[in-house]
Amino acid sequence: MTAPKLALAAAPIAEAAVDAIVIGTVQTGDGGPGLVPGAEGVAEAFGGTLVEVLAALGATGKADEVVKLPSLGKVPASVVVAVGLGKADGGITAEQVRRASGAAARAIGSSKRAATALSALDLQAAAEGTILGSYTFTAYKSSATDRELAKVDLVAPAAGTAKDHRATVKAATAIAEAVNTARDFINTPPNDLYPASFAERAVALAKEAGLTVEVLDEKALKKGGFGGILGVGVGSTRQPRLVRLSYKGPKARKKVALVGKGITFDTGGISIKPAAGMDQMTSDMSGAAAVVASVVLAAKLKFPLEVVATVPMAENMPSGAAYRPGDVLTMYGGKTVEVLNTDAEGRLVLADAIVRACEDGPDYLIEAATLTGAQVVALGTRTSGVMGSDEFRDRVAETARATGEGGWAMPLPEELRGDLDSRLADLANVTGHRWGGMLAAGLFLREFVAEGVAWAHVDIAGPAYNGGSAWGYTPKGGTGVPVRTIAAVLADIAENG
Repeated sequence: MTAPKLALAAAPIAEAAVDAIVIGTVQTGDGGPGLVPGAEGVAEAFGGTLVEVLAALGATGKADEVVKLPSLGKVPASVVVAVGLGKADGGITAEQVRRASGAAARAIGSSKRAATALSALDLQAAAEGTILGSYTFTAYKSSATDRELAKVDLVAPAAGTAKDHRATVKAATAIAEAVNTARDFINTPPNDLYPASFAERAVALAKEAGLTVEVLDEKALKKGGFGGILGVGVGSTRQPRLVRLSYKGPKARKKVALVGKGITFDTGGISIKPAAGMDQMTSDMSGAAAVVASVVLAAKLKFPLEVVATVPMAENMPSGAAYRPGDVLTMYGGKTVEVLNTDAEGRLVLADAIVRACEDGPDYLIEAATLTGAQVVALGTRTSGVMGSDEFRDRVAETARATGEGGWAMPLPEELRGDLDSRLADLANVTGHRWGGMLAAGLFLREFVAEGVAWAHVDIAGPAYNGGSAWGYTPKGGTGVPVRTIAAVLADIAENG
């Protein structure tokens, strides 16, 4: 879909000549809704009865609640959309504004033009939420309904200049569109998105952004000794790829490596998964989608950094040629791994990519992957597990929470490392027991990170894909997590080193 065009409002919200206007509500102690700043003009147009009318329609101000009421000519817009932000006892947060903006954009998708007062609270959050919430994926619908929101006018905050506000909207638009790019990748079915086609689409995006690209096919991977990527991908007729996308910004002071798991479909291989829910394994390349979108975003935002994305792409299929439990793979760089479970394939392709990425001598390495079901067991479907170098791990986790994507710092307990020892090889790809599976996967990856590189592994197994109903600015299907986290970390590194 095409994202709605955002512009700064030229008139007060109550005077906007649009199809719908959006105002915010919050929960109050008496169970009814309260109006947030920005709705004063609309309330005045309704003669001071707006809160009572909303309450009569069942509005409470709870998060994601959307109540529509006809304007009855009291304002030029035909519909007033009141969207809940939830409780505001400690003040209204950016994430509340982002979620409410997303819920509103989804609810008014049939309106061609809208204006929102939520942007007066937080312009960037409202802009991001509006674009993210209006996202739909209709590429495979034979008769898609025309319900795209074409344009949204944003009421600017009182503080700041018009130039500052335009810059904020431009950056927010770029970030949200990068998230939607990742969502498009994830939502594309695996018969159309496989290693070669994924590589082609990534390269096309990168070239359009002026990036340097390199693609290794199966012959180049074999010649280079990428045993992990080849081992996982050998069972499929669609052979693996390794894609490298490089951006060097003006006066680049730091080098950041991005690595993302790109398993375009995961059956589990010989250690095959249950049929139930296997259709969602089209999302097992969400980490790759995120880092591809992020390096292109870095170029659009002209970060003063050098950013290189190293993206392994493979399809994990069972066949007569597939790798087996009991095989030993020689990874890129020389380490050997005994395969105990072919469904623990992500760490194998990532290991090759991490070693290659570290050869560039990065200051930081951020790696994202839908890696373990244990992440979902431990943290649920909305909170990523962040592991790695203690200081950088904490920095990334804190940034993830600040962006609203959610992240929690997790340890790498040394007592679990011994459980990865192999009787045949340097290490095994799983521990052989179910305890601390997310942490054991992090310990496995740590074996391939070069000494001195500040590293963060983000397990997005749950947050990358929403199998339930849409909420806030999060649609059903691919979510685009953790693009906004990566973008914020890159901005932080650019500013603070």
